[in-house]
Amino acid sequence: MLLSGKLVAVPAETVYGLAADATNPEACAAIFEAKGRPLFDPLIVHVSSVAQAKKLAVWSPLAERLAQAFWPGPLTLVLPRKPTVSDIVTSGLETVAVRMPAHPLFRKLLKSSGRPLAAPSANLFGYISPTSAEHVYEGLNGRIPAILDGGDCPMGVESTIVSLASLKKVQLLRPGAIPRGKLQAALGADIKITRKRAPVEARLRPASPGLLDRHYSPRTPTNLLAKFPPRMSSEDAWVHFRAPAQGPSHPKNHFVLAEDGNGEDAARSLYRLLREIDQRGFRSIQLERAPRNEPWSETLNDRMARAAAK
Repeated sequence: MLLSGKLVAVPAETVYGLAADATNPEACAAIFEAKGRPLFDPLIVHVSSVAQAKKLAVWSPLAERLAQAFWPGPLTLVLPRKPTVSDIVTSGLETVAVRMPAHPLFRKLLKSSGRPLAAPSANLFGYISPTSAEHVYEGLNGRIPAILDGGDCPMGVESTIVSLASLKKVQLLRPGAIPRGKLQAALGADIKITRKRAPVEARLRPASPGLLDRHYSPRTPTNLLAKFPPRMSSEDAWVHFRAPAQGPSHPKNHFVLAEDGNGEDAARSLYRLLREIDQRGFRSIQLERAPRNEPWSETLNDRMARAAAK
């Protein structure tokens, strides 16, 4: 299917992706149509090897160092593009986002096809990312011909995106499944994060995938709070970061991301829980901000802030 220009939803360690042959501009254009994704939002290209990545992007010692430390895995590198990369993939940017995924089925598919695969999240644009084949089916049934079912995604949030566009420094564009602390430990240096996000209706192209201000969003109105009020309405869904110290563990309108406050567990359950709550008919969803001392807090708060963006 992929080699004939069709789209296939595929499992990654992060979230399910909607894959197309990255060397086929018409197939990549079909991704935007199936998702309802604006053409100014570029795609991540997934590769089977560093050698394949070097055919798409201008490589650098920094890229080599990060690839050795985190590939295969949930790290996307934004690098200067080679002329062979289609404008539809990069949304006309002079950079391309590349990643080597770790999921065994995705890796097998990349190797079998022999092609790099462009694959944003396999959902309707702006909605909560899918972490199971069932989630993909709920959103894209009738829009795509096939889903490769790899079970639940083990990480549950998207990749970390870093820019190496200057070839000399690393800039964190989107927190993700590799916390910033691990990146800094691998490089032995601090990494700054850009806070420049793009509004959904942006006329200027975002610098990479994953930078739109409102994203990963339930249809139910959503808010992100540092602390919940003493009185919590029964008409709203309240999503606690960890199980509350007092009161019943799971009242009908109270939900918990991670019983013991483990950030990795919270990340794994975030999208699944948001999808479940979104179907329950609550007036609103109230999210509790992750504490700052949690290694995953930057990633979790980034996703919840985008889900709650107006």
